[in-house]
Amino acid sequence: MLMWTFLGRPECILYLSSALSVMALINRDQLPRLNQSHLTPLMLVTRRVGLKVEGSQFTLEGFPFRIISGTIDYFRIFRQHWRISLRKMYAGGFNTLTTHVPWNLHEPGVGQFHFTENLDLIAFITMASEEGLWVILCPGPYIGSDLDLGGLPSWLLKDPKMKLRTTYKGFTRAMNRYFDHLVPKIAQFQYGKGGPIIAVQIENEYGSYYMDKKYMAYVKTALVSRGISELLMTADDGLNLRKGHLKNVLATVHMKNIKRETYEELKSIQGRSPILMMVYTAKSFDTWGALRNFGDPQMLMKDVKEMFPLGFSFNFYMFHGGTNFGFIGGAQSSNGYLPVVTSYDYCALLTESGAYTPEYRVFQEFFHFVTDAPTIIPPKFARMVAYTPLTVLYFMTLWEVLPHLEEPMKSGKPISMEQLPLNQGNGQSFGYTLYETTIVRGGLLTSKGHIQDRGQVFLDNNYIGVLDHYNDELLIVKNTSKKGQSLRILVENQGRLSSGQDINKERKGLTGDIYLNKTPLRKFTIYSLEMKNAFIQTKLPKLPESWKTVTGHVLGPAFFLSHLRVGDPPQGTYIKVKGWGKGVIFINGQILGRYWTIGPQEALYVPHPWLHPGVNEIMMFEELKGSQKIYFSEKPELGH
Repeated sequence: MLMWTFLGRPECILYLSSALSVMALINRDQLPRLNQSHLTPLMLVTRRVGLKVEGSQFTLEGFPFRIISGTIDYFRIFRQHWRISLRKMYAGGFNTLTTHVPWNLHEPGVGQFHFTENLDLIAFITMASEEGLWVILCPGPYIGSDLDLGGLPSWLLKDPKMKLRTTYKGFTRAMNRYFDHLVPKIAQFQYGKGGPIIAVQIENEYGSYYMDKKYMAYVKTALVSRGISELLMTADDGLNLRKGHLKNVLATVHMKNIKRETYEELKSIQGRSPILMMVYTAKSFDTWGALRNFGDPQMLMKDVKEMFPLGFSFNFYMFHGGTNFGFIGGAQSSNGYLPVVTSYDYCALLTESGAYTPEYRVFQEFFHFVTDAPTIIPPKFARMVAYTPLTVLYFMTLWEVLPHLEEPMKSGKPISMEQLPLNQGNGQSFGYTLYETTIVRGGLLTSKGHIQDRGQVFLDNNYIGVLDHYNDELLIVKNTSKKGQSLRILVENQGRLSSGQDINKERKGLTGDIYLNKTPLRKFTIYSLEMKNAFIQTKLPKLPESWKTVTGHVLGPAFFLSHLRVGDPPQGTYIKVKGWGKGVIFINGQILGRYWTIGPQEALYVPHPWLHPGVNEIMMFEELKGSQKIYFSEKPELGH
């Protein structure tokens, strides 16, 4: 058996002989050509009968139809790359796109709706139709997808009694307002109205949450009453099918915990029906401080070999994973608190930058062998470039930036990010919060679990240590020659849990009292460092005022600035974080994402549309210790 690696992705090992043996071992009689599987949205002028369940198969316009789908989340792919990713999907033999709709990005503040630029859902759906793809839409309200709070907006947590994903009135009131705005937009793009949407998923993996047995029926009614009329489905892993199921709604399966008994359970729930593997994947997401999660394409091809003769449909999660731009990544808690890395490569069929993987080629050949998909030459991939290393020119410490921020808040007790009186009453969603107080004695500082997620402690601007999920005590040695000293705690929200019942507790910053020698600290001055694009573009002083020239290694927290000159047209690249500790990167005033020396990710992808011909500004907010160089790479470095 030969082992092959391609395109700089040795982590995605493909056993080609095994893959090709699938085609050799499966008799053509076992794999009938999938008539009508590749009818495209533009082929059908007259719409009569959409996607239906007919016995053990799906039909579209009355013809047998097998769903061969892949997930692309539009908010993780830069808009200028949407069409080429969709075109690669269709060229790969896929007939359907699956995409999720993140509530927290579309309504970042109560009643503040955003559906433009990289969040233009309708443009994305339209583009999919133009490229020959049907659409399965997952509008939530909770979508999971390894996002902060599973895609739910953090301002919901301003309510101390909030019960997310239930029929609690505070939640349903907010959900209904959001659906009033969202659903009419998508309803007009359903199959029956000439659009590409052939199915809509209700919520996501509710069987594993199951805090309210009335909730799923409530969400179904909320969708249907607003005009959703195409095939509805639920999606759960093998252990929770029955809990997440709704009567007269198709139950689909996620690969996790799948056993033979899973299919018996599925049959007992809904009788003879087509099986849609809604999350079909070989790996999971990567988290900071853990080993790289490697895919197993051999297992995927084995599953394909078994599934196709049995008539399965499936959704490949992910087809193109993309990037957790900014702070949108969530966290998991299966083995302690583990925040998601910036890359959402996911060992998908396309790399984070959109390059073809060897798996793409093999699946493409297989799908064209077993379906009536037209043979199309996939579009070429725009290669990355390693720019010449930059010398970091300027820096400004966080303490020097503070006077340029909005007026800080005063509070007797600590206040969590969500409760801060910011953003028109919506609180703080992402980034950092700085809590400052004065102490007159030293001793043992204890957090009692009230620091969420990582707090760097400073005494008169001197770094003392870290309090986080794993360390809740720190010894403070006070300078006896000073009457009082400034104690500062810089707290980072590293990502709210994306799943599980604990998401109701996911408030960030200082969520309760901090104690010095068992006495709670009081009288805080609180600075919000949400790190929005506007913060970088308007709050930081312009050169040369306040900025200093870098002459050696500078201790953080501090902002570092350099300039990259690129040609016309710009080419994408990867910024290596060699020599840097932990922080955030900004490109031309836009937040790219987090980096951290603990890995596994060692380089951040910079899409070429983020750059412009000429001089580009690269800024890094470094928490620990800055470097004098910024390095680039032409390939991803996602860990070993």
